[in-house]
Amino acid sequence: MRAILTGAATALALVMAAPAWAAPLATLDRHGSLVSIEPYAPNIVRVTIATDRTQVDAPPGEGPNAKPDATGWTHRSEAAGDSFASGAMTLTVNAQAWPKAPTQMQRYFAPALPPVSIRVADARGATVTEMTGWEMAPHVVNGEKTFRVGASFAVQPGEHYYGLGQNQEGQLDLKGRTIDCRHNYDAPAGETVCVPFMVTNKGYGIVWDNPSATTVSPGLGNATHWQSEVGERVSFFVITGATADDLYAGYARLTGRTPLPPKAAFGLIQSKARYESQKELLDIAQGYRSRNLPLDVMVLDWFYWTRMGQLDIDRTYFPDPKGMNDQLKAMGMRSIISVWPRFEKESRYFNLLDSKGWLLKDKDGKTVDGLPVRSDRAGALIDSTNPEARAWFWERIRDNIASQGFDWFWLDETEPDLVPDGNFYAIGSGDRYHNLFPLVHTNGVAEGSARDRPGLRNLILSRAAYLGVQRNGALFWSSDIKSNWEAYRRQVPAGLGFTATGMAYWGSDIGGWQWPSGPKAEKPVLLDPAGATAMAPDYTDYPELFTRWFAYSVFTPTLRIHGQRPGTALWEYGTAAEPVLAGFLKLRYALMPYLYALGRHTYDSGAPFMRALFMDFPNDPNVATMGDEYMFGPAFLVAPVTEQGQTSRAVYLPAGADWYDYWTNEKHRGGQTVTVAAPIDRIPLFVRAGSIVPMGAAVSSTATRQPLESIRVYPGADAHFTLYDDDGVSNAYKGGKNGSSATLRWDDRAGRLSADGKLPTGQNAASLVQVMGAK
Repeated sequence: MRAILTGAATALALVMAAPAWAAPLATLDRHGSLVSIEPYAPNIVRVTIATDRTQVDAPPGEGPNAKPDATGWTHRSEAAGDSFASGAMTLTVNAQAWPKAPTQMQRYFAPALPPVSIRVADARGATVTEMTGWEMAPHVVNGEKTFRVGASFAVQPGEHYYGLGQNQEGQLDLKGRTIDCRHNYDAPAGETVCVPFMVTNKGYGIVWDNPSATTVSPGLGNATHWQSEVGERVSFFVITGATADDLYAGYARLTGRTPLPPKAAFGLIQSKARYESQKELLDIAQGYRSRNLPLDVMVLDWFYWTRMGQLDIDRTYFPDPKGMNDQLKAMGMRSIISVWPRFEKESRYFNLLDSKGWLLKDKDGKTVDGLPVRSDRAGALIDSTNPEARAWFWERIRDNIASQGFDWFWLDETEPDLVPDGNFYAIGSGDRYHNLFPLVHTNGVAEGSARDRPGLRNLILSRAAYLGVQRNGALFWSSDIKSNWEAYRRQVPAGLGFTATGMAYWGSDIGGWQWPSGPKAEKPVLLDPAGATAMAPDYTDYPELFTRWFAYSVFTPTLRIHGQRPGTALWEYGTAAEPVLAGFLKLRYALMPYLYALGRHTYDSGAPFMRALFMDFPNDPNVATMGDEYMFGPAFLVAPVTEQGQTSRAVYLPAGADWYDYWTNEKHRGGQTVTVAAPIDRIPLFVRAGSIVPMGAAVSSTATRQPLESIRVYPGADAHFTLYDDDGVSNAYKGGKNGSSATLRWDDRAGRLSADGKLPTGQNAASLVQVMGAK
């Protein structure tokens, strides 16, 4: 019991020790329900509801890092309620009649809390959302007396919902479903990741300020209901905007900007579970170079150490890690190394961490060792909610691993895999902070790297996220998924839902992580598996699956091959697959000037560049629920092939634009479905009329300066595109001291391209123009 009391007291102490928070614009009393209204920008406002004044006055939880800002806001009290207005939105806390004595029925079913209702309108006065009620139901969690807290919102006609992190159930639209918003490695369809930010197609998004396990039922039963397992208040932010990008700009302002990753992160990242020796890793790197295949990053995955938690490198198999990294850099490559947050009892740091209380504890104050499920029973979890523990963790990474020349870090198990429910962090109950770990764990490495390696742009590979994690320079992936067509098919809507959450950088283990196995192919395979060593001989359609998956991943923010199989390199899927894969890989590198400019735009705007169609075509109802096609930047419409043996597919072309088939240059009007050929060496791909696409010359990696080969223009509308380039590795871009840009403009009527400045490559834009589709 002592540990339980200590956990609750610690959480309270942390709240009390927080820096003084700016007073809200107003705190209203609705017959005992206290309502705090706290603007953060003209289109962002926080609402806090509780019966305890201390809870209402407390700042938001971890995640949002902006300061309140009521500039331009006004407050007016009227008979109908209290209205808070800016130039972008109006929020009204409705007046409530004096409560009457309950009827006979209400004596049994009436809520115990005084009601609160809130209306949010846009700048024109049109309602965008209404909170219709709130709840606090007492219960005991992990020995702590607390509440289930929640709120309900009205549903507008035609409303659809997106985001909430990663769900791999195969649907983009969340409407009519109940989402278990919690990090869950063992979710049946693949790992779920909770980022409690949900956007709608009706001009608003909600950031739910509670890190405990949360259920969300968007548009179910004509209501949207949020409920968190642990809390003493309801706290949420409303962000409004005329476009989807306005919502993402608001999210970035509230929780932090998405840094521009190192340029190498946009190239091919080659991994395997696992390279067993230094020689094997270098041989794969050299294999790419000898085959004239571009490659940017080699990854050293787990079990390179002598014990889990040693934070060392086994010199029997990796005798000279510094020399290995020097060789990679000489080939124009960088490295990522996996670092786990677990410590075996026999490892050299366990006793130190245990004595300091820097590991996850059970209710009796004892260190939790291993998982109670699966066959995974080794190691204790470092408690990254403790700032001293996470600072220590970074220092060991810096001194033991970064010192050997490794560039960036793969922080695995960031959900974390040792489930905190029923246990205790330094900050408090593991149930209360169930979803928080990925934020604080990546934060320690991001801050340490920024301090100790200021000249090197940070990158963290992470398989879980929470509000604000994007500011730590994290790239995310969909975890340890199966290697079959069903898992691949689910990646497309899963990735779109994740980026719709405001997390721009997402990808998947190309080919799946689990050992390749799947049902027998029902259709003739499209690639002869002869020569393939990546799978067992009886999985004859695996080269076809990998090739389709790779083609899709060329059009995702990150391109990373990984998996638990004998071989993962591009030439290990058979002699028929290798040239097809090489063609897609070279296309990715040709698009590097386009990709890097998209990354800079995300840093500037907060908007993702892998985009579900609802973002760019809000007036086309046909795309509101579409999760198997998407935009990749402003130009490309991507329609992956996800069925075995399929050689054509139907593609819906959104209304409001004309479209060019990338492969044939045939032009189609929007608002119709076309059926296109999809042989194994093509992914259905269209370019919006009125697009400018810079194409780069062939390079072996992003370490080589890449001139433009052409500037493709797809006519049919005026267009502009801002090229950007810099050194690709430093942080100087943040201060505007490094890099250059030029905005290209296409005048469709005049048929002329102009540039507002010198191209970053120093080339002449006019000499590079190719007008596509022109006869």
